[in-house]
Amino acid sequence: MSQPEAIRDVAKQRDDARRDPRLDWWREAKFGLFIHWGLYAVPAGEWNGRKSPGIGEWIMKRLKIPVAEYERFAKQFNPVQFNAAEWVSVAKRAGQKYIVITSKHHDGFCLFGNKVNNYNVVDATPFGRDALKELAQECRKQGVRLGFYYSQTQDWHHPNGDGNDWDYDESKKDFASYIEDTVKPHLRELLTNYGPVALIWFDTPKSISAEQSRSLMNLVHQLQPDCLVSGRVGNMQGDYASAGDNKIPDGRVEMDWETPATINDTWGYKTDDHNWKSTEDLIRKLVDIVSKGGNYLLNVGPTAEGIIPQPSVERLLAMGEWLKVNGESVYGTRPGPLQGIDRLRSTATPGKVYLHVFAWPAGGAIAIPRLPSKIKSAWLLAGPARKPLAISTEGDRTVIAGPASAPDPIDTVVVVEE
Repeated sequence: MSQPEAIRDVAKQRDDARRDPRLDWWREAKFGLFIHWGLYAVPAGEWNGRKSPGIGEWIMKRLKIPVAEYERFAKQFNPVQFNAAEWVSVAKRAGQKYIVITSKHHDGFCLFGNKVNNYNVVDATPFGRDALKELAQECRKQGVRLGFYYSQTQDWHHPNGDGNDWDYDESKKDFASYIEDTVKPHLRELLTNYGPVALIWFDTPKSISAEQSRSLMNLVHQLQPDCLVSGRVGNMQGDYASAGDNKIPDGRVEMDWETPATINDTWGYKTDDHNWKSTEDLIRKLVDIVSKGGNYLLNVGPTAEGIIPQPSVERLLAMGEWLKVNGESVYGTRPGPLQGIDRLRSTATPGKVYLHVFAWPAGGAIAIPRLPSKIKSAWLLAGPARKPLAISTEGDRTVIAGPASAPDPIDTVVVVEE
């Protein structure tokens, strides 16, 4: 195939993907809840007097805890305060439309009961309950979509999984058998026993082959055709792309994509991580991502007792209060025509542009480049019902006269009707 033909082929694939109706709900949702929860919540960043650097869920790898030692955390994992209804309620009140939870992270422990092995929450812990089954039931009850994170390549517990070079000889591992005998059977159970699954969020593909990535994606679609597959399945596969952790592109991206992000610094719970982002920062990050065509998957790391840390809850609920008023400018929108303007973002729906003003101008005069279409009217989304704002033209700029002081110090949304 010649280079021009190859370019046209890639362009067609992207165009076909943009029209894929299976992603319509996801494109409308914009905001989801990520949950990293597992045995790593027990040590919570410290083991045998040693503190683990970085993110909490990597403690086994960072401190090279032997499998036999790490397994002991399962005997201590008894989250009696876990309440699926409360977790889903927090997501709903935060304005999040879907939840993605770690069914199996890199440490190999499963939050779901399964027939593949007994290293799971039902068989290996005093808790003895299938946390994912309870969460799935509650999500259906409250009308929130549920997806599962699943680590398909790294598994530090399994002798053939990738990543553990302190217990096992990497050169002797049979990764192909791990995919066939562990990963695929796990996926079959997740996609058979828990009702409709919104998406499978794979991670860290590393050296997984293109054929293996493709086979996992095909298996998911075979079992549940409407279930989406994240781009981290690897090798340019997946139904949508994933930006780097906590990374936001500089500008609009012409594909379906998502930013996974933390509220503090860690994903899994750590007792000493109190570096909480402010509500202002989180709301602006949400708007920034949506204005560039992406979704925001914002994480919480519950404790070993099953409690979402209160600082996370407070920030999520504050975001939900802002979205109650301003959600029209976020949900179901597309990137707006104004891109690359400092302290201002734009989203759009047919016939409307939403100006998100982070820094209110002195005197309230909002000057923007002329929009492609003529402006019919403008008003504050959170103000009195469609009370018109004066509009004037100054050279190549449009000036909208708002109030002298910022109505919303975080993000004032001005609706522009074209």
